[in-house]
Amino acid sequence: MARLLIVDDEKSLCQLLEIAFRKDGHVVETVSSGRTALSRLASQVYDVIVCDIRMPDITGINLLEDAQASRNPAAFILITAVPTVSTAVQALNLGAYRYVIKTDKLIEELRLVVARALEELALREENIRLRRELLRVFAQDNIVGHSAKIQAILEMLRTVAPTTSTVLITGDSGTGKELVARAIHEASPRREKPFVSINCGAFPETLLESELFGYFKGAFTGADTNRKGIIESAHGGTLFLDEIGETSLSMQVKLLRVLQERKVRPLGGTVDIPVDVRLIASTNRDLKSMVGAGQFREDFYYRVSVIPIHVPPLRERKDDIEPLARHFLRKYSLQMGKPLRDFDPPALAAIMQYPWPGNVRELENAIERAVAVSSDRDGLVRLEHLPESVTGVSPLGEGAVHIPQEGIDFESRIAQIEKQYLVEALRAAGGVRTRAAELLRMSYRSFRHYAKKYGL
Repeated sequence: MARLLIVDDEKSLCQLLEIAFRKDGHVVETVSSGRTALSRLASQVYDVIVCDIRMPDITGINLLEDAQASRNPAAFILITAVPTVSTAVQALNLGAYRYVIKTDKLIEELRLVVARALEELALREENIRLRRELLRVFAQDNIVGHSAKIQAILEMLRTVAPTTSTVLITGDSGTGKELVARAIHEASPRREKPFVSINCGAFPETLLESELFGYFKGAFTGADTNRKGIIESAHGGTLFLDEIGETSLSMQVKLLRVLQERKVRPLGGTVDIPVDVRLIASTNRDLKSMVGAGQFREDFYYRVSVIPIHVPPLRERKDDIEPLARHFLRKYSLQMGKPLRDFDPPALAAIMQYPWPGNVRELENAIERAVAVSSDRDGLVRLEHLPESVTGVSPLGEGAVHIPQEGIDFESRIAQIEKQYLVEALRAAGGVRTRAAELLRMSYRSFRHYAKKYGL
C-alpha cells in the first residue's frame, strides 16, 4: 500500500484514476488545482505524485520544481495530452520519474509506471537501511566507545551520512577525526566511489594547489606531464581535507569557488572541469577565533561548517579508555601472533589513570608497544610493558620518575603506585596476605588497611 496524490484539472480523470488505484490497495487523494496540491505537499508526505502538466493556475513543471526544492521524496510522474520534446526533456532534467502521454491506455500505463516507481522506492529504502547497518558494523569495528558523547556522534553520523551536506569535524589531534569522516563516506550513497584525503598542513601552498587542482604539462617548472588533481580524482565520492585550518586565505578563495561552482581548473588549463564531490573537512584549531583574527575567511567558514561534529578528547570520555585499550590489545595480538588476552590490574589501572594528551592515537601506540615487548607466557600485558610516560615509573632504576609536560595528578599517581606494589606482592606471595605484607616490610594490619582501601 502506498499514498498517492493525483493532480489534474479534469475531475473525471481524477475520479477514474482514484478508482483504479484504490482497487490496487493504495490510499489515493485527488485535487484539481496546482495551488491546492502545493498546500497538500506542505503538510503531507506521499509516495507517488501523478500530475498533469497543463493546469490553469500552476503548471505541473512548477509543482515539480517546488517538490524538488522541498526535498520531497515522492516519485513524480507527469502526464500530458499535448506532448513536446522540450517539455519532456525539461521534466526529466528536473527529476521527474516518468513522462506519460494521455492515451486510451493511460490508466493501464500509469498502473505499470506507479508499480515500478514503488519498487524503486522500496529498493531505495532498503539501501538506506543497509547503509545504516553498514555504519553500525563499521562503527562497532572502528569507532569504539560506550560513552554518551561517542553514542551521540554515532547517531549524528547515521543522520548526516545519506545527505550531501558539507561536514566539519573538530577535535584535538589523535581523536579519530579521519575515522569519523570515513564512517560517513562508508554509510553514504557515495560509498562505491573514491574517498580521497589530503592533509592540508603537510604541503606548502604552491604544492598544495597543484595536488588539489592538478596541472598540465608546462604549467610550472618541473611539470613534465599532465596530472589529475585530488579534487577531480574524488569525483562522485568524498573529498576529506584534513587540517583545513592550515590553508592560506588565497587557497580558501579557490576552494570556495570549487564548492560553489562545482568546477575545478587545473594549473595551466583554460577550461573548467565539472566535479561532483562531497566535502568533509577537519581541524584541531578554533576556526571561529581565526575568523575573528582575520586568519580564516568568514564565507569559507560558513560554507565548510554546514554540519559541525566535535570529537571530544579522550580525557573527557574516560568510559571509552578501557574498551579502546582492549580493542587495540585484540588487534595487535592478532597481528603479531601473540596469545595475549588481558591486562593485569596494575597495568589497567595505569592506563585508566593516565590523561592521554595524545588521545586515541597515543593510546593505540602505547598498546602496540606493550604487545610488542610483552612475553606470552601468561597471556597478560603487565605494567612494565607500558611506556614510561604512561606508568610514570622509569624502568631504569628505583626512584627514577618521569613527569610529562602536561603534569600529573600527584595523589592519584602515588595511589596508583601503592596499589601496583600491593598487587605485585600478592602475586609473588601466591595470594597469601601475611607473606605479601612481609615482602613489603609492613605489618599485616597496615597491609590489610591498604588492601581494603584499594578494594583488593
